[in-house]
Amino acid sequence: MKKRKILCLRLQKNTASLEYHLPEEEWEIHYAAEIFAAERMMREDPYMVCLLVIDNIELIQYEVLIQLLKSHPECEWIGVFHADSLLSWKCHELILGYLFDYYTQPADLQRLSQTVGHAYGRAIMRMQSKRRFANNKDMAMVGESPAMKSLFKHIKQIADSEATVLIGGENGSGKELTALAIHRCSSRRNGPFVPVSCGSIPSQLIQSELFGYERGAFTGAAAQKAGFIESADRGTIFLDEIADLPLDLQTNLLRFLQEKTITRVGSAASVPVNTRVIAASNVNLQQAVDAGKFRQDLFYRLNVLPIVVPPLRERKEDIELLSNHFLEVFGKERKTRLNGFSADAVQAMLSHAWPGNVRELINRIRRAIVTTDGRLISAQDLNLELQILLKNDDLANARISAEREAIFNCLIRTGRNKTRAAQDLGVSRMTLYRLMEKHGISSDLDLISTSPAANNDISHPHSTEIRYSAAVKTPKLG
Repeated sequence: MKKRKILCLRLQKNTASLEYHLPEEEWEIHYAAEIFAAERMMREDPYMVCLLVIDNIELIQYEVLIQLLKSHPECEWIGVFHADSLLSWKCHELILGYLFDYYTQPADLQRLSQTVGHAYGRAIMRMQSKRRFANNKDMAMVGESPAMKSLFKHIKQIADSEATVLIGGENGSGKELTALAIHRCSSRRNGPFVPVSCGSIPSQLIQSELFGYERGAFTGAAAQKAGFIESADRGTIFLDEIADLPLDLQTNLLRFLQEKTITRVGSAASVPVNTRVIAASNVNLQQAVDAGKFRQDLFYRLNVLPIVVPPLRERKEDIELLSNHFLEVFGKERKTRLNGFSADAVQAMLSHAWPGNVRELINRIRRAIVTTDGRLISAQDLNLELQILLKNDDLANARISAEREAIFNCLIRTGRNKTRAAQDLGVSRMTLYRLMEKHGISSDLDLISTSPAANNDISHPHSTEIRYSAAVKTPKLG
């Protein structure tokens, strides 16, 4: 069996050699007697696990040591301290902020060996997670579930086509990341990628924002300005929430898709633009067409290459991978280093319905990074006290009830202010109106039961039991 390498940084003179502490057939120990020597060795030959042996912490270059630990976040450190050092605040900060585990001298040899093995395994998992992400670095997406592998394959198949792409999927599932992945995998990767949220632009401004305007076209137009479509020349424009585009603007967009030219507001001249269009919608556009809210010819023009982003509840195999990735990305915001997620946090994440999808996961993890006091993020840190008890495992009904409850509570909390409620829920006002219509929530909240879950007309009253903890806050839906 190939030996696994460990670096032992011994910052004291009279320490017994640690090669007798660990099975010789498993571990190959390299020694360093000073911090700068350890830094040089780690640059030349990466280590998964490092042992830090300190007798008197007051006599070492503490700030230099902390900088060494910060410079190598891929490594798991295990401390071995003299008991007197444990009285120092420096030792407390070191243990709580940067170490995988620690022991006092003389260390229990069997336990030390087991801890080194656990730390090594954890470091290997972190390295493998980075490699998996690196394999999809052009896509900037994380996932190993069958649903995501299918999505990655589909992205590569359609990337080099010039045809328009219509991305479907729920709010927060990663539609913009999917559009960016298509752009990065295409021959237009060196051109601009211009994302536009059609639902967030005021209706009176959307034409000038999309198509640009000439100087003097209207009050305040002091100079000519290129619109979003023109700004994406030789690249890709991503039109998110395309269903929110007003019908008159749909006509202009259709003309651009047919003729590849735009006309700025206040001008009669046509400007040729070489831009690939990727659109996205979290509503069923065919139903919008049937309801007369979306042009059928524009729908056919956009829906040449359809692709659907799976919701997080359909790719739960990716939750731990995503969580650790986001912890690494956003953990830099915290002074001390977090070791990961507790078992109860993992279980809570796997059982959660995730109505806000990946965006909700990001928000919960970022909040937990700031608020947690421990080295492991717990279910409570993630604010996942929500308990859903299912008699018939009907997750669809549970998710609908949770979504309805979130919308209702948010409207109550904001005093029926739709704009503030939409912001708190992470969706546009148009999307909020659609969700209210979907769940039968009227603007007059006095006419609605204070228990929206009771109004779930698609489930039998005895088929699903749902319990909400009072500590649960309204999740982001978008």
